[in-house]
Amino acid sequence: MNDTDVFLQELSQNNPKDFAVVMYDSFGKMGSNVRGGNLNRPGLMSECRSVHTASFSGQYCQVFLTQGDLFYYVGVCVPDSCDDKEVHMLMLEGRLKFGEVSLIPPLPAIFVNESKLEVMSTYCLSKAVHPDASGITCLVICAVLVAIPLAATLVTAVRTCQQSKEKAPAVEPFCLDERKSDGNFNMSSSLNCQKDDCNTQEDKQHKRTQKSFLSRCWHQFLEAFSLQTTTQGVLSTPASVKDSYPSLNGIRALSMLWIISTHALNIPSFYSTDNTNDLQASLKTNPLHVFTAGGPNVLGVDTFLLLGGLLSAKSLLSSIQRNEDTMSPRLVADFYFKRIRRIQPLHMFVVMLCEGVTSVFNGGPFLMLLPSLFFQCDKFWWTNLLLINNLFTRDLPCLPWTWYLSLDFQCYATTPLLILAHRKNKVVFAVLVVTLLLMTILTGSILTALLHLPVFRSDFITRTDFVFLYYQRPYSRYGPFLIGILFGVYLKTRKATLLKKKWQAALGWICSLSVLALVVGLSYALQDTPDHPSAPHAIYQGLHRTAWATALTWVVLACEEGYGGFIMSLLSLKFWLPLSNLSFSCYLIHPLVVCIYIGLQETPIHYLDINFMYMFVGHVALTVVLSYVVTVLVERPFILLKWKAPRRDCKACFALAPARHGKPYNPASKSRADYHEDDKQSGDPETLFQQQPGLQIGDVAQYPLAGLPTLTQLYAPL
Repeated sequence: MNDTDVFLQELSQNNPKDFAVVMYDSFGKMGSNVRGGNLNRPGLMSECRSVHTASFSGQYCQVFLTQGDLFYYVGVCVPDSCDDKEVHMLMLEGRLKFGEVSLIPPLPAIFVNESKLEVMSTYCLSKAVHPDASGITCLVICAVLVAIPLAATLVTAVRTCQQSKEKAPAVEPFCLDERKSDGNFNMSSSLNCQKDDCNTQEDKQHKRTQKSFLSRCWHQFLEAFSLQTTTQGVLSTPASVKDSYPSLNGIRALSMLWIISTHALNIPSFYSTDNTNDLQASLKTNPLHVFTAGGPNVLGVDTFLLLGGLLSAKSLLSSIQRNEDTMSPRLVADFYFKRIRRIQPLHMFVVMLCEGVTSVFNGGPFLMLLPSLFFQCDKFWWTNLLLINNLFTRDLPCLPWTWYLSLDFQCYATTPLLILAHRKNKVVFAVLVVTLLLMTILTGSILTALLHLPVFRSDFITRTDFVFLYYQRPYSRYGPFLIGILFGVYLKTRKATLLKKKWQAALGWICSLSVLALVVGLSYALQDTPDHPSAPHAIYQGLHRTAWATALTWVVLACEEGYGGFIMSLLSLKFWLPLSNLSFSCYLIHPLVVCIYIGLQETPIHYLDINFMYMFVGHVALTVVLSYVVTVLVERPFILLKWKAPRRDCKACFALAPARHGKPYNPASKSRADYHEDDKQSGDPETLFQQQPGLQIGDVAQYPLAGLPTLTQLYAPL
């Protein structure tokens, strides 16, 4: 307290010293546009911390106050010898005065009827960083996960360089020791080796395979984690991929931009803008915010649920086809495992990164206003690990935007049940679909009627009951995912195109665009939330997300069946490919970019359309760059890493190398199944034995030479 008395005494002098003037100048003071939302008075933290005297330095603190029904905070500058409790006592005792005037005056009576100022809490921002054990552990794990791909990249580069310098060793041919008089190999006689010779060669090959198995596992590990492999196909899609539905690239990319714009506007508007009330009023009247603020009811998430249902059904049906049209428990388990391997490595990496960074990050005055986005990962990380954080964490969850990952996986888990019903009994399948659809529609309607839930985004994001009872729950958000599953089943099992005539396509487009416009328009008509059960609000809440997904389903169908016109051309542009491929990492990374940007600010942001346009462009650019980095370093290595036991097969004599017909196997661009499909079309000897069991070894020579491995491929090491 003595240092505080020195500051206050010096401030009361006729000619105070510079340190007192600077400390007073850094105090938060009331500004203009209080009615527009400029209530907080953050002051200037850097100016306060620039004070240094012989006995103390400046310390920036935030005092949280209530006055009537208003809640705001004021930044104060006090000596660093004071702690939070002492600053709180200074406020309660009214000692922070400049002469007879309080350094923290209440709002004038013209803004609020209640003139009494109540101190709620006080928090001082320390210059020093105090990382905890969990934060340091998380940073170490993240550093290791990043170092492994970098090390694998270096080792792979060195091995490639060494192999390019080495000469291929001379190999004595086996079973190919006969030549024609012109010096060429006699393929018929050379391949007509005896069964015992082949078995001998097989045993030798098997022993060599066993000895080199661990070595090959190590090499495959390096290949999966090296940047030479993980960077392939990230910014493009291989031409060999079938049923890729190019229109989905544009829909996925545009939806991701829609979600980024939502968070780029929402997070600052509640924490760091000085005209929040003006912004909220603008959201209800300015049609521009349909595009810049995620729409009136944040429909980008429902678009991703639709795509998730479509692709999950397609993926499972494709796996069943490859498994001889059998849906076994092992196939379903592999279906779930692939999904977990797809999302959880990067998801948990971001959780650990946030926990580690926040333990060492010393931001500005607005960082304290973002605790719900970071500071609870040390308590609730397990809900993210189990993908249940949308069900159990209501207060201060760990990375709250990751609720979607849990919701998506919970919906994803129902796909095998629906596909099984579709394969066993179409009537049971139809009953199950109708039941689930009615469940999600009625649940949303009943909750809206009973709890008087809003339907317009500027209102519902402040209602915790809306967020935790409706918005994040699978029972009320399952509709779009179910529509996606039905659409995926249709696309995978259809015998012919649905659209036969142009008038059918025209009618479908009219209905689809009308539904999309109606979903958006009705939310503006119903933006006022009544204090009594409202049938229009309840019906709209129950139907609008499923209706949105159904209308988008038509857009994809029309594009895939040749009736998309310029919309198909727009959605299938290669321009969308990078953002589409990076959409998952962009979703996880972009809130961190926005929050760190806000946490580094010292003064409020004034909302203008042009200001937020520039912020949005900057957030997208930085998000894409960081997403690419974490994709190639963390996400793709775990996707490409696969276990394959050593294989013992006599017919491997004909394919000792992974290369076929001069095409090396590339795990990032083409699957082994695609290569085997090529072999079937070109007469591969191994395939011929599978298709014709009675075929003799020497008979292979009658097939086209394109079906035989070259000598270099035949002797290439495994």
